This record gives sequence, C-alpha cells and structure tokens, in this order.
Amino acid sequence: MADQLFSTPEPDRRPPAAAPDAPLAARMRPQTLDDVVGQEHLLGEGTALRTAIEQGLPHSMILFGPPGTGKTTIARLVASQADHAFEELSAVQAGRAEVREVMARATERRRGGQGTVFFLDEIHRFNKAQQDALLPQVEDGTVVLIGATTENPYFEVNSALISRTRIYELRALTAEHVAVLLRRAADRLQIALADDVVEFLAARSGGDARTALNALELATETSDDVTLEQAEDALQRKAVLYDRAGDKHYDYISAWIKSTRGSDVDASLYYLAVMLEGGEDPRFIARRMIIAASEDVGNADPRALQVAVAAAHAVEHVGMPEAHYALAQCAVYLALAPKSDAAGRALHAARAHVREHGAPDPPAALRSAAYPASKALGRGVGYDNPHRHPGHVNDLEHLPDGLEEARFYFPDDAEAGARERHRELRRARGRRDDD
Repeated sequence: MADQLFSTPEPDRRPPAAAPDAPLAARMRPQTLDDVVGQEHLLGEGTALRTAIEQGLPHSMILFGPPGTGKTTIARLVASQADHAFEELSAVQAGRAEVREVMARATERRRGGQGTVFFLDEIHRFNKAQQDALLPQVEDGTVVLIGATTENPYFEVNSALISRTRIYELRALTAEHVAVLLRRAADRLQIALADDVVEFLAARSGGDARTALNALELATETSDDVTLEQAEDALQRKAVLYDRAGDKHYDYISAWIKSTRGSDVDASLYYLAVMLEGGEDPRFIARRMIIAASEDVGNADPRALQVAVAAAHAVEHVGMPEAHYALAQCAVYLALAPKSDAAGRALHAARAHVREHGAPDPPAALRSAAYPASKALGRGVGYDNPHRHPGHVNDLEHLPDGLEEARFYFPDDAEAGARERHRELRRARGRRDDD
C-alpha cells in the first residue's frame, strides 16, 4: 500500500497537443509511435530508430525525404520519449543569433539536468559557416540535433556534420497511408467523408499528408458534407477518373505505349500526365518505359534503354513529386527516338523455331570442355577462336547441323548501321548476303 501511495506515476511523454485553433495537420500530428502512418522501414517493430526512441535514447540525426512525410513528428517523438525540451527553428528564417539563443537555453537546461532536442528544419539552407557553428554543441552533447531536409544531405550538408549524425531517409506516403490519415481526421472533425473524396485527396496529394489535411480543412470551412467538387476546389485540381486496379489503368498505359511507339511526343506527355494526376504508381510507369525502350526503340537508338533505366533509378532514389521530371524526360526521349522492333522480332522468330522444331545440340566445337574427360567426348574439339583472325571473325559454324542458313534477325532501315555490320559479318563468314 505504501508503495502505491508514494510511487511516482509514469510521466506523460506524449508531445504537447496542438492548440485548438492550430491547422488541422498540426492537430492531427501523431502523439505516439503507434499513431505514425508510413515509414515502416524506420519505425517498424524492432527497428533501430524505433528502439532508440522507445528507450529514450536520442541521438543526432538528419531526416531526409519529401514534404509531409513525418519529419517533424519523429523529432517531437524523440524529444518527448527522452523527456527533453524541444526547440524548433527553420533555416529559411533563422540565423546565427537565433541559433545562439537556442544554444544558450540548452546550456542552462543541461546544468539543471535536462537535455534539449534542437529541430532545425530545412537544414540544407544553412551555409557552410552556419552549419559549422552547430558542431561544438552537437559534439559535446549540449543539444541533440535533428535536421530535416528535402534534399540529399550527402550533397547539401557538411561532411563534418554528417559524420556526427545518423542519416534516415523517409519515403513518400502512399495513397493508402494518406487515406488512413484523412479518415482519422474525419472522425476527429465528426464529419462523414465519401470514399471518392478520400480517394481523390489521397491520390492527388502526392504522398504529402500535410497537403491532404490542409485541403480537407479548407473544404470543411464551407460544409461538413464535403463533396468531390469542394475537394477539387480546395486542392485546386480536377478529379481524374482513374482506377489503378481496373480498365483505366490498362487503357491509359496502353495509350501511352502506342503514342510513344507512334512518335507522338505530345500524346505521350498527355497520357503520362493523366496517369500521374490519377495517382498511378510511378514505378509501374518506369517499368513500362524500360520495356518500350527495348521493344519499340531497340537498336535504332540503344541509348534509349539507358535513359529509361536511369529514369527508373531516379523514381526509386528521388521519389515523387520530383521524379516526374525524370519520367517526362524519358517520355520525350522515347517518343522522339527512331524506332525499331527488329531485335524483338528476331527473338520471337527464334523462339517460334525452337518451339516448332526443338533444339538440337550445338556443334561439338562450341560445347563446354570445362570438365575432366570432356575432350575425350569431343567437347570443344576443333574450336577456332575468332580473336586469332583478322577482324576477329572466322568461318566456324555456330548453329546446329541443318540450321546453317537459318536467319532470324532482319534489321530494318532504322538500324542502318546494324544492318550493314550484319552484312559484313555474314560475308566474312561465307554466308549468303540476302535479306
């Protein structure tokens, strides 16, 4: 009983609630780790960052990722779980004087036994000298620095500061994540939201929860019964009827493929815009661009595949919305590139031949002689290395018996260089030069 009378209650470590008149996005900011939506790779059960936060062991870090993905929320949770004071500045507006004031307050708190989490938003906006000025207090533990940036910190933050922090990359929220937050907000506001309104705001917010919640708040200023038209007006975007799991998904990607194949750059950009505005997964679009680069452009311009693969890497590395520039660049390149499907047709022809006639063994000279006694079986015997001949070409037969004159590859006018090289090689190997 005595223990119960005099025990100290567990402190409430939730961040202080936002004022009732604060913007909806601030009022909806998660108060616990379990309330956070998205960022499972950083905050899932058992992850290093979640464990450190739960145990109240803060460390300096830089949170880098798109807007509205939870950088401020994570910083506040770090402070509250560690029972640290929370100081917040934006590098866009603050200068050395404001930072000195934060450090002075942090020094006083430290003397009293309390730590300080210093959240510096847009940290990349500080110049080198301003960033260097943070080093002593970060190094001696006066503050736990949490910097937030939408830019890659390895390019925008001093290496000395990076070496004293951990880098965590946040990912854009999915439409499903944003929909969860919108429904939570609707419950808090005690309003009913139709599914089409939730889907529109979730899909069109570009993975930015703040944008979606701000639009919802603006829409509710005129009516508690938010219509799709009011949501459009609040977000200043028209709703695009687009079902990522249905016909629209396939219709628009088909239209994009065929427009790009048809070298209509404006149509290609238009259908790309429809898909992006409709909330299509940019990774799906990037995959289709890689396919088109080989299927429709092919060796008429081999660089098209490099451009498409680079665009796909950009989507993964940068994320939306900025990755739309890479997708646009790729769409324009593919549409304007010369077209050839000769490589694809050649492989289709070769596979059809194999399906119809089977696959005889390769000539003995081409078969593997990598294991003991293989030569006794004739494997590799008679192989003539082309590097020992002028032009690195010989007349050794590479196809199985009976297929010596088989032709599958017929380069067209768009592959003039490949066609001429093909002819030269056939002549050098003693083959007929017909097309």
